[in-house]
Amino acid sequence: MNEFAQAAATALSLIVRLDPELSRIVVLSLRVSLTASVIALVIGAPLGAMLAVTRFLGRHTVIVLTNALLGLPPVVAGLILYLLLSRSGPLGSAGLLFTPGAMVIAQAMLATPIVVALVHRPASLLWAEYGDLARIDGLSTFRSVMLLFALGRGSLLTAFLAAFGRAIAEVGAIIVVGGNIAGYTRTMTTAIALETSKGDLALALGLGLILLSLSVAVSTIAFLLVGRIGEK
Repeated sequence: MNEFAQAAATALSLIVRLDPELSRIVVLSLRVSLTASVIALVIGAPLGAMLAVTRFLGRHTVIVLTNALLGLPPVVAGLILYLLLSRSGPLGSAGLLFTPGAMVIAQAMLATPIVVALVHRPASLLWAEYGDLARIDGLSTFRSVMLLFALGRGSLLTAFLAAFGRAIAEVGAIIVVGGNIAGYTRTMTTAIALETSKGDLALALGLGLILLSLSVAVSTIAFLLVGRIGEK
């Protein structure tokens, strides 16, 4: 118990004095996860809205596949990306393996299906209500999607925050493609796993507290903003 209390006290000290190693890990984690979340939103939100607005051959297959990808194991996603980015892979010449760029791609792969699913469902409900009016006004597919985005701002925010939550908590895929290199590709989750296995509980606890605080902050912001949007 004394060992745990000492580790907790040291962890708080690292946070308060903005320990350089801890700060570097946190900044990299936020940069990678926010970038991946934005990419997931840019790709997934239009796709989710398009699936609600348009009807085409294979649409239901795309919807089923997207929902199936929600359960894609992160290590499998990491393995697939590793094979693509390795020297013998088709994208090996890009030199992205074991870089933050590869980690962004891995997190975006895992977060995009979440965005598609969270945007598609409310967009379908909105389209069922306003679709006839959009057709009467002669709106193009692009303008129809923009209309759904304007009406469903809350779902877009929810989708982005869910994508960020998925990305920031990711471990398996980014270890595979990032390599957990100190000072370069080590994030909060990979550092927690490594430091815990080494028995360095102070840094692991410090990063864990920050990660937990981020999760609470994201949930709180989502609740407040979605509520405010709903009131307008």
